[in-house]
Amino acid sequence: MRVIVSAGGTGGHIYPALAIINKIKEKEPGSEFLYIGTHNRMEKDIVPKRGIKYKPLTIIGVDRKNIFRNFKTLKYFFKAIKDAKKMIKEFKPDVVIGVGGYVTAPVIYAAKKLGYKTIIHEQNSILGLTNRFLLKYTDVIAISFESTINYINDKKKVVFTGNPCSEEAIKKSKMSKTELGFAKDKKLVLIVMGSLGSTVINDKMKKMLQLFNNKEYEVLFVTGKNYYDEFKKLKLSSNIKVVPFVDDMSRLMKDTDLVVSRAGATTMSEIIALTVPSILIPSPYVTNNHQYKNAIDLQDKEAAIVIEEKDLNGDILIRKVDELLNDTSKYSKIKKNLGRLVIKDSASKIYNIAYKLVNGRGKDEEHNKRD
Repeated sequence: MRVIVSAGGTGGHIYPALAIINKIKEKEPGSEFLYIGTHNRMEKDIVPKRGIKYKPLTIIGVDRKNIFRNFKTLKYFFKAIKDAKKMIKEFKPDVVIGVGGYVTAPVIYAAKKLGYKTIIHEQNSILGLTNRFLLKYTDVIAISFESTINYINDKKKVVFTGNPCSEEAIKKSKMSKTELGFAKDKKLVLIVMGSLGSTVINDKMKKMLQLFNNKEYEVLFVTGKNYYDEFKKLKLSSNIKVVPFVDDMSRLMKDTDLVVSRAGATTMSEIIALTVPSILIPSPYVTNNHQYKNAIDLQDKEAAIVIEEKDLNGDILIRKVDELLNDTSKYSKIKKNLGRLVIKDSASKIYNIAYKLVNGRGKDEEHNKRD
């Protein structure tokens, strides 16, 4: 299979895209890929290191604060469509897959105008601006939350696949908490606000972290690389450890009792896939407040607890942590409800969609016909 994949801007788009590529490679080792990303975002460094052919488009996102700057955005967009058409014609893909970020808009649009099969994947509970634009230019839209279908008129295009990162998280080997110096027989609370950390949350945690001193459970607070030095002077008891980062966090989540985190799409997919109870503090600084909507979607299913950042004062966090760890009935209910949401083969589902678009029938249908 010859596949063009486009995604960019953040890890929340890039890593699901890479998970899809890995699954197609697993299913069809002879497949060839072209990854089309931006000229100046993180995918330009991440993707080529994995031996994937990469081509950049010069494009910028919509400026929601200064509409006059969007004349420049449109200029780049139309140029990107022209460049994307050239890349697509040269590569001659069987299918083109967009996994989010504004760079996917010209790629999927160009592919559809040229007559190629297209798929887009939405990681969040509500459609982003790019995917809303692309709805009419895609053959299939794969969604991570069932509730997303409510925002889509043409429901025949929709397939509920989950987030492809979840399948990879399930397959990873567990990192024992003892590797980080924690006791095997004590509960572990992991507090992390993304790989870079959060200025606002970290400022609040300087005061709140000490409230966890001498608890029966243990706490790992991941500050983010830029904030670690600020916590060295805190007087913390032995049940609390502070680190700047943890490599491959989902492996540690397999030996964690409770996660306190933001509500980004990848984190949410891992929490669900690994059925780890969580207290979610969605970032209010993201487009369309989508983290809040992700978190509320889970809370409405009684599969998580949500604290808004504006309410994160005093001892509210420690009260919620204590409540959840001590209430075995509530804890078990959340874990059980998470289990109902798990999709263990998300990346495989997306591969099957691509296979069916390319071959006119699903893999199972083809096997049945041969039999």
